[in-house]
Amino acid sequence: MEALGINLPGLITHVVSFLILLFVLKIFLYKPIVNMLDQRSQRIRDSLEAAERAREESAASQEEVQAQLEAARAEGQQFIASAREVAGRFREEETAKVRQEIEAERSRATANIQRERDTAIEQLRSEFADLAITAAERVVERSLDQQAHQDIIDRVLEESDSRISRN
Repeated sequence: MEALGINLPGLITHVVSFLILLFVLKIFLYKPIVNMLDQRSQRIRDSLEAAERAREESAASQEEVQAQLEAARAEGQQFIASAREVAGRFREEETAKVRQEIEAERSRATANIQRERDTAIEQLRSEFADLAITAAERVVERSLDQQAHQDIIDRVLEESDSRISRN
């Protein structure tokens, strides 16, 4: 092999040195680098898994928020409908109260008018009776007693009522 320019003891030394170097590199350099790469790939996997979990949680949270939003919207619509119903009932109740008050006021006014009419008629009858007595006294030129006055008044009033009723 020497003819080829290969020195066998040098070659064996180089091969042994290379194998020792490989062994030393494997122990001191290859294992730490492989461990570091494994740790890094594990961190990347963990980060990807965490990101996936976060995405899933975010999606679940988004769905939950959407469901809560829909529930709140439905509750708001229900509240508005309830408020409208209450307002409608309140309006109807108040309208009924006002109508009752108006009817009561109308009844009081009618009663007052009737009472004043009766008072006015009574007053008119009294004045008419006094006038009739005065006229009768002048015609007869004597004073009548109270019973005679009342009889004349009643007769005159009956005649005037019957005339008014016919008209």
